[in-house]
Amino acid sequence: MVKGFSSFFGKSNKGIGIELAPERLNIVQLRKQRQGLKLESLTTVPVPEGLITDGQISDPPGVAQLIQQSLAANKIKASRVATCIPGRDSLVRIIPVPAELDDQELRDMVLNHEAALYLPYPREEADVDYQKLGYFVDEDGIEKIQVLLVATRKEVTDTYINTFQEAGLAIDILEINSFALIRTIRDQLRVFGPQEAAVLVDIEFDNTEIAIIINGVPQFSRTVPIGAYQLQTALSRAMNLPPSRDIDMLQGMTIPSTSVDSVGKSGLLSNNPGMSAMLRLLGELADELRRSIDFYLNQSENLEVSQIFLAGPGGGLEQLDEFFSQRLSLPTNQIDPISSLSLEVDMEKYPLVQRAGLGIVLGLGMREV
Repeated sequence: MVKGFSSFFGKSNKGIGIELAPERLNIVQLRKQRQGLKLESLTTVPVPEGLITDGQISDPPGVAQLIQQSLAANKIKASRVATCIPGRDSLVRIIPVPAELDDQELRDMVLNHEAALYLPYPREEADVDYQKLGYFVDEDGIEKIQVLLVATRKEVTDTYINTFQEAGLAIDILEINSFALIRTIRDQLRVFGPQEAAVLVDIEFDNTEIAIIINGVPQFSRTVPIGAYQLQTALSRAMNLPPSRDIDMLQGMTIPSTSVDSVGKSGLLSNNPGMSAMLRLLGELADELRRSIDFYLNQSENLEVSQIFLAGPGGGLEQLDEFFSQRLSLPTNQIDPISSLSLEVDMEKYPLVQRAGLGIVLGLGMREV
């Protein structure tokens, strides 16, 4: 019998971090070294088409076999791991509850009463967890506590637990991928005050997950169906090339550093249909990002967006940060978790354009140490 879901905020017993994505399997093992971290191993393996579809494991035996083979091929021994679920399969909310509740009363209220108010499906079909954040006084002068509520469908968590068990592994940590990514850039987030929001734009393989973060906690999240694969497909189609899941060609592109209008007037778009197709999609993504930011700011007082962080396999495209900065008039940086964590790696094996896609798995590895 498979052990059921226990917690999104559990403690680990020292294992490794494994990220499952539609196009790749990332495995990392970190250990503490003096005041920092040492990278024991970092492995990226292509995922055959059909194993993971729309962010969900569609072929558990195939994924389990791939995990086993990858661990064996890289001589990694593990029995317990940390992994994550895509944000599009989860619900994250910050809710206020009375401060006078004891721990058991708080647990009962959040898990059995409050959760049902926010879930888009029956409570009995969900795995739910929560974490206390801090106390505050509401507009009526009543002291309350903020609680971070996290939920996903049982069928999703059960599939992960079953798949990893079939691979001979127990899941110590099962969290939301944005939490792992936030952990990777937490030092960069600490510079912002309580009225300053950071926007995390994780351009994954087949979608982009947007999270607005304040004090290191996601306050708003949204998934947009534009990812690296859609950019790659638009590029291939415009160049009359066959479709491909391999985004190497995409990652070799340099986004024009001038404004989109200037690019069009210069004639670059008409002479480069591939770039034209990519810029149209990136423009749509920027517009969706702007709508998300405006929606959240319209509901918040005295809050401003101070920084956009680009992550994911599509987030490291050369000069993409300049594109978003000019399009949205907001400071934009591409994350480089390798450098920010001072990890020693083969720079040729992990070029700068690919490092933004390692933020999640490194965050999982950090959870393990």
